[in-house]
Amino acid sequence: MAFPRWGFWVMAALALAPSLSGQSARSKDLATGKFLVAGRNLLDPNFAESVVLLVDYQEAGVVGLVVNRRTRIPISRALTTAEAKRRPDPVYIGGPVEELVVLALARLGANPDGAAHVFGDLYLISTRSLLAKTMASSLEAGAFHVYLGYAGWTGPQLRHEVDIGGWFIFPGDAAMVFDPDPASLWSRLIEKTATQIAMK
Repeated sequence: MAFPRWGFWVMAALALAPSLSGQSARSKDLATGKFLVAGRNLLDPNFAESVVLLVDYQEAGVVGLVVNRRTRIPISRALTTAEAKRRPDPVYIGGPVEELVVLALARLGANPDGAAHVFGDLYLISTRSLLAKTMASSLEAGAFHVYLGYAGWTGPQLRHEVDIGGWFIFPGDAAMVFDPDPASLWSRLIEKTATQIAMK
């Protein structure tokens, strides 16, 4: 079936819409559960080519976890608890702040004590007791990640970084947190921002 020339572009835009929906470069769209994708011009070595999930967004302080910096160190070596010895899955570098702090993200069916809701069925684990319980559970690496350190800003600081083009904002998606190839996650997402700009 032949389409008019304009019809082809409408169909192409509709085909791309699902992958582009929800992207933003506006600081007003910052919130808990959103992803920050570093812009190409963000040269800070702590955040260059990083993808950060905002796990707590408050005016006085913003906390995020870098989700695409997987190490080769298993949880069993990084942590000393008995529960950690059962975990061969690797730890992630969550950010440059307090690298001895241990946090985790997990897909949980209910809201357990000690967990903070991020979006959907994704929760932030920040207490020692819940972390131990989760490590001892049958939850697999595809639904549970441990992070050393975190990223932190004040609200005004992060909004300024977004306003000058340092970050793109993406909606929450658990598949991005537990992507099987985190090393390529940034490049795949930054290509989507380029496509969106070209369509404007």
